[in-house]
Amino acid sequence: MKYVELSYVDVGLAAGLIILNAATSIGLGLKLGKSLLWASVRTIVQLLLIGMVLERVFSLSRWYLVLGLLLIMTLIAGVSAVGRTERRYRGIYFDSIVAVWSSSWIVAAYALLVIMREVRPWYHPQYALPLTGMILGNALSGVSLGLNRLGEQLATHRDEVEAMLTLGATRWEAARGSIQQAVRTGMIPIINSMMVVGIVSLPGMMTGQLLSGVSPLQAVRYQIVIMFLIAAATSFGTVVAVLLSYRRMFNDQHQFRVEMVGRSGGLKG
Repeated sequence: MKYVELSYVDVGLAAGLIILNAATSIGLGLKLGKSLLWASVRTIVQLLLIGMVLERVFSLSRWYLVLGLLLIMTLIAGVSAVGRTERRYRGIYFDSIVAVWSSSWIVAAYALLVIMREVRPWYHPQYALPLTGMILGNALSGVSLGLNRLGEQLATHRDEVEAMLTLGATRWEAARGSIQQAVRTGMIPIINSMMVVGIVSLPGMMTGQLLSGVSPLQAVRYQIVIMFLIAAATSFGTVVAVLLSYRRMFNDQHQFRVEMVGRSGGLKG
């Protein structure tokens, strides 16, 4: 069966479903109509813009264009991860960007240079951009959840942490439970996804390949690789983000920096 191309009319028919959702929201008084419509407009504009950019990048296939676009995507991902946290501290944006960048780029490099070593050149936009993009998106979620959980844990159990420090515990001993909880929280979504992939849901990459006519077994192999890459990047990114955050919240004298933990938009201390 040949690949079926979608026209803008087809896209408009799909958009009609969102209008139906908005009407349902208005009818039930959910007050989500404007949010749905605004989100839909942003979806259309953002995807059309990235589509035009990718058309240009794909046609030129220059390493500096690919790396430049990946850098922009990484910075946006790092900033977006912080935007989802309830508690912030000075330096959280830097920590988030470092965590997202290191985890995603290392795993993506391993995929392109080792697993998919036949891809030439290694920066081929057809592989480098969507692969790294999928890894970035999931690493972002892990980093965001980990940072948010660590801040909540240390803020909620601040008295316990300070009591342990007063009794002679090191900063690691005092914060270890919170760190473990934060890393677990960041890893839960990808673990849940791996548990049901192929049974409850068919992931986006596999679905896209199937729609384009790729053999189901070949699409499955790609999806298995992608899931393992995503799991590795999510784990690595969450651990890096949580450890960097932990280091900022305690000084070298094993004292809790109370000004580091506060509600988003402000600092305490």
